[in-house]
Amino acid sequence: MATLIDGKAFAATVRNKVGQAVSALKAEHDLLPGLAVVLVGDDPASQVYVRNKGKQTLETGMQSFEHRLADTTTEEELLHLIEQLNHDARVHGILVQLPLPAQIDSHAVINSINPDKDVDGFHLVNVGRLATGAPGLVPCTPLGCMMLLKNQIDDLTGANAVIVGRSNIVGKPMGALLMAQHCTVTTAHSRTRELPSVCREADILVAAVGRAQMISGDWIKPGAVVIDVGINRIEGEGGKTRLVGDVDFASAAEVAGAITPVPGGVGPMTIACLLRNTVQAACAANGIAFSLD
Repeated sequence: MATLIDGKAFAATVRNKVGQAVSALKAEHDLLPGLAVVLVGDDPASQVYVRNKGKQTLETGMQSFEHRLADTTTEEELLHLIEQLNHDARVHGILVQLPLPAQIDSHAVINSINPDKDVDGFHLVNVGRLATGAPGLVPCTPLGCMMLLKNQIDDLTGANAVIVGRSNIVGKPMGALLMAQHCTVTTAHSRTRELPSVCREADILVAAVGRAQMISGDWIKPGAVVIDVGINRIEGEGGKTRLVGDVDFASAAEVAGAITPVPGGVGPMTIACLLRNTVQAACAANGIAFSLD
Protein backbone atom coordinates (compact mmCIF):
# COMPACT_ATOMS: atom_id res chain seq x y z
CA MET A 1 0.00 0.00 0.00
CA ALA A 2 1.33 3.41 -0.98
CA THR A 3 2.59 5.97 1.51
CA LEU A 4 0.09 8.82 1.80
CA ILE A 5 1.62 12.23 0.98
CA ASP A 6 -0.13 14.57 3.41
CA GLY A 7 -0.30 17.91 1.62
CA LYS A 8 -2.45 19.44 4.33
CA ALA A 9 0.21 18.85 7.00
CA PHE A 10 3.05 19.94 4.72
CA ALA A 11 1.17 23.13 3.80
CA ALA A 12 0.73 23.93 7.49
CA THR A 13 4.52 23.68 7.87
CA VAL A 14 5.05 26.03 4.91
CA ARG A 15 2.57 28.56 6.33
CA ASN A 16 4.33 28.39 9.68
CA LYS A 17 7.67 29.18 7.99
CA VAL A 18 6.02 32.03 6.09
CA GLY A 19 4.71 33.43 9.37
CA GLN A 20 8.17 33.25 10.92
CA ALA A 21 9.67 34.99 7.89
CA VAL A 22 7.04 37.76 8.05
CA SER A 23 7.81 38.32 11.76
CA ALA A 24 11.53 38.54 11.00
CA LEU A 25 10.95 41.00 8.13
CA LYS A 26 8.89 43.24 10.43
CA ALA A 27 11.44 43.12 13.26
CA GLU A 28 14.64 43.37 11.23
CA HIS A 29 13.62 45.45 8.21
CA ASP A 30 10.35 47.16 9.19
CA LEU A 31 8.83 45.44 6.15
CA LEU A 32 5.27 44.12 6.07
CA PRO A 33 4.51 42.01 2.97
CA GLY A 34 1.16 42.71 1.33
CA LEU A 35 -1.00 40.61 -1.01
CA ALA A 36 -3.75 42.09 -3.17
CA VAL A 37 -6.42 39.71 -4.50
CA VAL A 38 -8.87 40.88 -7.16
CA LEU A 39 -12.19 39.08 -7.71
CA VAL A 40 -14.43 40.05 -10.61
CA GLY A 41 -17.97 38.69 -10.46
CA ASP A 42 -19.70 36.34 -8.04
CA ASP A 43 -18.54 32.84 -9.04
CA PRO A 44 -19.18 30.76 -5.88
CA ALA A 45 -15.98 28.71 -6.10
CA SER A 46 -13.90 31.84 -6.69
CA GLN A 47 -15.50 33.52 -3.68
CA VAL A 48 -14.46 30.60 -1.48
CA TYR A 49 -10.90 30.67 -2.83
CA VAL A 50 -10.58 34.43 -2.29
CA ARG A 51 -11.96 34.20 1.23
CA ASN A 52 -9.48 31.43 2.12
CA LYS A 53 -6.57 33.35 0.61
CA GLY A 54 -7.45 36.48 2.57
CA LYS A 55 -7.86 34.54 5.82
CA GLN A 56 -4.53 32.72 5.48
CA THR A 57 -2.73 35.90 4.43
CA LEU A 58 -3.82 37.60 7.65
CA GLU A 59 -3.01 34.51 9.74
CA THR A 60 0.63 34.67 8.60
CA GLY A 61 0.83 38.33 9.66
CA MET A 62 0.78 39.88 6.19
CA GLN A 63 -1.44 42.65 4.86
CA SER A 64 -4.41 41.53 2.79
CA PHE A 65 -6.01 43.82 0.21
CA GLU A 66 -9.22 42.46 -1.32
CA HIS A 67 -10.88 44.08 -4.33
CA ARG A 68 -14.29 42.68 -5.24
CA LEU A 69 -15.66 44.01 -8.53
CA ALA A 70 -19.02 43.52 -10.24
CA ASP A 71 -19.31 41.04 -13.10
CA THR A 72 -20.13 44.03 -15.35
CA THR A 73 -16.65 45.50 -14.77
CA THR A 74 -14.94 46.43 -18.02
CA GLU A 75 -11.45 45.36 -19.04
CA GLU A 76 -10.38 49.01 -18.93
CA GLU A 77 -11.60 49.39 -15.35
CA LEU A 78 -9.77 46.24 -14.24
CA LEU A 79 -6.55 47.30 -15.98
CA HIS A 80 -6.78 50.67 -14.24
CA LEU A 81 -7.03 48.96 -10.83
CA ILE A 82 -4.03 46.74 -11.63
CA GLU A 83 -2.00 49.80 -12.65
CA GLN A 84 -2.80 51.33 -9.24
CA LEU A 85 -1.73 48.16 -7.46
CA ASN A 86 1.48 47.99 -9.53
CA HIS A 87 2.43 51.40 -8.08
CA ASP A 88 1.25 50.75 -4.51
CA ALA A 89 4.37 50.22 -2.35
CA ARG A 90 2.31 48.35 0.27
CA VAL A 91 1.40 45.67 -2.28
CA HIS A 92 4.14 43.12 -3.05
CA GLY A 93 1.92 40.47 -4.64
CA ILE A 94 -1.05 40.81 -7.01
CA LEU A 95 -3.40 37.96 -7.86
CA VAL A 96 -6.40 38.27 -10.18
CA GLN A 97 -8.75 35.36 -9.53
CA LEU A 98 -9.59 33.37 -12.65
CA PRO A 99 -11.86 32.79 -14.52
CA LEU A 100 -12.77 36.34 -15.54
CA PRO A 101 -16.07 37.38 -17.16
CA ALA A 102 -16.29 36.97 -20.95
CA GLN A 103 -15.84 40.68 -21.69
CA ILE A 104 -12.33 40.68 -20.16
CA ASP A 105 -9.23 39.26 -21.87
CA SER A 106 -7.46 37.27 -19.16
CA HIS A 107 -4.13 37.29 -21.06
CA ALA A 108 -4.15 41.08 -21.26
CA VAL A 109 -4.94 41.30 -17.55
CA ILE A 110 -2.27 38.82 -16.44
CA ASN A 111 0.39 40.53 -18.53
CA SER A 112 -0.53 43.97 -17.17
CA ILE A 113 0.65 42.89 -13.70
CA ASN A 114 4.18 43.94 -12.77
CA PRO A 115 6.09 40.62 -13.25
CA ASP A 116 7.83 41.15 -9.91
CA LYS A 117 4.42 41.27 -8.20
CA ASP A 118 2.94 38.41 -10.25
CA VAL A 119 2.66 35.87 -7.41
CA ASP A 120 0.66 33.51 -9.64
CA GLY A 121 3.71 33.23 -11.92
CA PHE A 122 1.58 33.51 -15.08
CA HIS A 123 3.11 36.64 -16.65
CA LEU A 124 5.04 35.95 -19.85
CA VAL A 125 8.20 37.32 -18.22
CA ASN A 126 7.93 34.79 -15.38
CA VAL A 127 7.11 32.02 -17.86
CA GLY A 128 10.33 32.90 -19.67
CA ARG A 129 12.32 33.07 -16.48
CA LEU A 130 11.16 29.60 -15.47
CA ALA A 131 11.79 28.14 -18.93
CA THR A 132 15.35 29.48 -19.02
CA GLY A 133 16.25 28.73 -15.41
CA ALA A 134 16.35 32.37 -14.31
CA PRO A 135 15.10 33.32 -10.84
CA GLY A 136 11.46 34.42 -10.74
CA LEU A 137 8.02 33.73 -9.35
CA VAL A 138 6.83 30.18 -10.06
CA PRO A 139 3.15 29.15 -10.45
CA CYS A 140 1.83 28.07 -7.08
CA THR A 141 0.41 24.62 -7.87
CA PRO A 142 3.50 23.26 -9.69
CA LEU A 143 5.70 24.76 -6.98
CA GLY A 144 3.63 22.96 -4.34
CA CYS A 145 3.89 19.69 -6.29
CA MET A 146 7.67 20.06 -6.48
CA MET A 147 7.97 20.72 -2.76
CA LEU A 148 5.95 17.58 -1.99
CA LEU A 149 8.08 15.56 -4.42
CA LYS A 150 11.38 16.77 -2.99
CA ASN A 151 10.16 15.98 0.50
CA GLN A 152 9.41 12.44 -0.69
CA ILE A 153 12.51 11.86 -2.90
CA ASP A 154 15.87 13.21 -1.78
CA ASP A 155 17.39 13.33 -5.26
CA LEU A 156 15.26 13.50 -8.40
CA THR A 157 18.27 13.29 -10.73
CA GLY A 158 17.66 10.89 -13.63
CA ALA A 159 14.10 10.05 -12.61
CA ASN A 160 11.67 9.38 -15.45
CA ALA A 161 8.84 11.88 -14.92
CA VAL A 162 5.57 11.83 -16.86
CA ILE A 163 3.11 14.72 -16.68
CA VAL A 164 -0.39 14.02 -17.96
CA GLY A 165 -1.66 17.48 -18.87
CA ARG A 166 -0.18 20.39 -20.83
CA SER A 167 -1.85 23.47 -19.37
CA ASN A 168 0.00 26.75 -18.90
CA ILE A 169 -1.02 26.70 -15.24
CA VAL A 170 0.27 23.24 -14.25
CA GLY A 171 1.57 20.93 -17.00
CA LYS A 172 4.07 23.17 -18.76
CA PRO A 173 5.62 24.83 -15.67
CA MET A 174 5.74 21.44 -13.93
CA GLY A 175 7.85 20.15 -16.80
CA ALA A 176 10.29 23.04 -16.44
CA LEU A 177 10.62 22.47 -12.68
CA LEU A 178 11.25 18.76 -13.14
CA MET A 179 13.85 19.39 -15.85
CA ALA A 180 15.60 21.81 -13.50
CA GLN A 181 15.90 18.88 -11.07
CA HIS A 182 17.55 16.80 -13.84
CA CYS A 183 14.56 14.54 -14.49
CA THR A 184 13.83 13.05 -17.91
CA VAL A 185 10.44 14.60 -18.63
CA THR A 186 7.59 13.45 -20.87
CA THR A 187 4.57 15.73 -21.24
CA ALA A 188 1.57 13.61 -22.20
CA HIS A 189 -2.11 14.47 -22.54
CA SER A 190 -5.50 12.98 -23.32
CA ARG A 191 -4.58 12.49 -26.99
CA THR A 192 -1.23 10.82 -26.38
CA ARG A 193 -0.98 7.48 -28.18
CA GLU A 194 -0.67 4.47 -25.88
CA LEU A 195 -1.09 6.76 -22.87
CA PRO A 196 -1.30 3.91 -20.31
CA SER A 197 2.04 2.53 -21.56
CA VAL A 198 3.64 5.98 -21.34
CA CYS A 199 2.42 6.36 -17.75
CA ARG A 200 3.78 2.92 -16.79
CA GLU A 201 7.31 4.14 -17.55
CA ALA A 202 7.10 6.91 -14.95
CA ASP A 203 9.06 6.94 -11.70
CA ILE A 204 7.17 10.19 -11.03
CA LEU A 205 3.64 10.58 -12.40
CA VAL A 206 1.93 13.97 -12.23
CA ALA A 207 -1.76 13.83 -13.14
CA ALA A 208 -3.16 17.18 -14.27
CA VAL A 209 -5.48 16.36 -17.14
CA GLY A 210 -8.81 17.37 -15.60
CA ARG A 211 -10.66 14.08 -16.06
CA ALA A 212 -12.09 12.35 -13.01
CA GLN A 213 -10.32 9.10 -12.07
CA MET A 214 -8.92 8.70 -15.59
CA ILE A 215 -5.66 7.11 -14.45
CA SER A 216 -6.13 3.68 -12.90
CA GLY A 217 -3.77 1.51 -10.92
CA ASP A 218 -2.77 -0.59 -13.93
CA TRP A 219 -1.33 2.57 -15.56
CA ILE A 220 1.16 3.00 -12.73
CA LYS A 221 4.66 1.59 -12.38
CA PRO A 222 5.06 -0.30 -9.08
CA GLY A 223 6.68 1.98 -6.53
CA ALA A 224 6.13 5.20 -8.51
CA VAL A 225 5.39 8.50 -6.77
CA VAL A 226 2.01 9.83 -7.92
CA ILE A 227 1.08 13.50 -7.61
CA ASP A 228 -2.63 14.01 -8.35
CA VAL A 229 -3.41 17.65 -9.21
CA GLY A 230 -6.97 16.96 -10.40
CA ILE A 231 -10.01 18.26 -8.53
CA ASN A 232 -13.23 16.86 -9.94
CA ARG A 233 -16.68 16.75 -8.38
CA ILE A 234 -18.63 13.55 -9.04
CA GLU A 235 -21.87 12.08 -7.78
CA GLY A 236 -21.48 9.94 -4.68
CA GLU A 237 -23.76 7.89 -2.49
CA GLY A 238 -27.21 9.22 -1.70
CA GLY A 239 -27.10 11.80 -4.46
CA LYS A 240 -24.36 13.75 -2.72
CA THR A 241 -21.28 14.88 -4.61
CA ARG A 242 -17.67 14.25 -3.64
CA LEU A 243 -14.25 15.39 -4.76
CA VAL A 244 -11.91 13.02 -6.60
CA GLY A 245 -8.67 13.46 -8.50
CA ASP A 246 -7.56 12.51 -11.99
CA VAL A 247 -6.25 9.26 -10.50
CA ASP A 248 -8.41 6.39 -9.30
CA PHE A 249 -7.02 6.53 -5.78
CA ALA A 250 -8.10 3.09 -4.55
CA SER A 251 -6.46 1.11 -7.35
CA ALA A 252 -3.45 3.41 -7.66
CA ALA A 253 -2.64 3.23 -3.94
CA GLU A 254 -2.26 -0.56 -4.29
CA VAL A 255 0.60 -0.09 -6.77
CA ALA A 256 2.29 3.28 -6.14
CA GLY A 257 5.08 3.83 -3.66
CA ALA A 258 3.58 7.15 -2.54
CA ILE A 259 0.51 9.14 -3.59
CA THR A 260 -1.30 12.40 -2.83
CA PRO A 261 -4.98 12.12 -1.85
CA VAL A 262 -7.80 14.32 -3.17
CA PRO A 263 -8.75 16.31 -1.21
CA GLY A 264 -5.86 16.98 1.17
CA GLY A 265 -2.93 16.57 -1.21
CA VAL A 266 -1.85 19.23 -3.68
CA GLY A 267 -4.77 21.60 -3.00
CA PRO A 268 -3.61 23.01 0.37
CA MET A 269 -0.13 23.59 -1.06
CA THR A 270 -1.41 26.07 -3.64
CA ILE A 271 -2.38 28.79 -1.15
CA ALA A 272 0.69 28.04 1.01
CA CYS A 273 2.91 28.64 -2.04
CA LEU A 274 0.99 31.82 -2.87
CA LEU A 275 1.91 33.15 0.57
CA ARG A 276 5.49 31.99 0.07
CA ASN A 277 5.66 33.78 -3.28
CA THR A 278 4.38 37.00 -1.68
CA VAL A 279 7.18 36.96 0.89
CA GLN A 280 9.68 36.17 -1.89
CA ALA A 281 8.40 39.16 -3.91
CA ALA A 282 8.58 41.47 -0.88
CA CYS A 283 12.16 40.41 -0.21
CA ALA A 284 13.19 40.84 -3.86
CA ALA A 285 11.64 44.33 -4.01
CA ASN A 286 13.72 45.38 -1.00
CA GLY A 287 17.00 43.64 -1.86
CA ILE A 288 16.68 41.13 1.00
CA ALA A 289 17.98 37.58 0.65
CA PHE A 290 15.06 35.12 0.58
CA SER A 291 14.94 31.65 2.08
CA LEU A 292 12.30 29.65 3.93
CA ASP A 293 14.54 26.59 4.37
